[in-house]
Amino acid sequence: MGALSSAVFASRNPDKARELEQLLPGWRVEPLIAGTFPPETGTSYYENAHGKAHYGRSLEKRPLWVIGEDSGIEVAALDWGPGVFSARFGGDDPVGRMLTALEGIEGEGRRARYISELVAISPHGEELRGSGTLLGRIGHQPRGSEGFGYDPVFLPEGKERTVAELGNAWKRGNSHRARAARALLEALGS
Repeated sequence: MGALSSAVFASRNPDKARELEQLLPGWRVEPLIAGTFPPETGTSYYENAHGKAHYGRSLEKRPLWVIGEDSGIEVAALDWGPGVFSARFGGDDPVGRMLTALEGIEGEGRRARYISELVAISPHGEELRGSGTLLGRIGHQPRGSEGFGYDPVFLPEGKERTVAELGNAWKRGNSHRARAARALLEALGS
């Protein structure tokens, strides 16, 4: 299959849309224009990404691929949650809620992983996917100004700086979403 050049991203998160376009070299990724999106009711990242992609495919009439994505953070001390509930875990202050939930927790309990699942559906209904994981731990206080979401408290394995401190350039090459995008490119044969 040849390289993809344009896709519609079925998400209402503009940060993820911009990041995905940077992760897919040579692609133009535009957000899906929709008044509503289906609720994230899946029990896995794949189910949620799949649902978004199929919803986007049902609305998009142009001959473009449609990409759905779901991602989250999982923390050992939270029984590997919040997982698929990450976006709703802390309301307007997910970092604050995460730090409060981990008060008094040290060592292994702060182990964490970011996970991303991408599902792409062609104009003809062919489905491809890519998954990515970034291992690390949760810090004790927010640090850094780049990225978004839990980036100010997520310290990747082997690093002493948070994703927000390492910056967007580092994130483009190493994040869970970057890894999922590379896997999707491989599936596309790009």
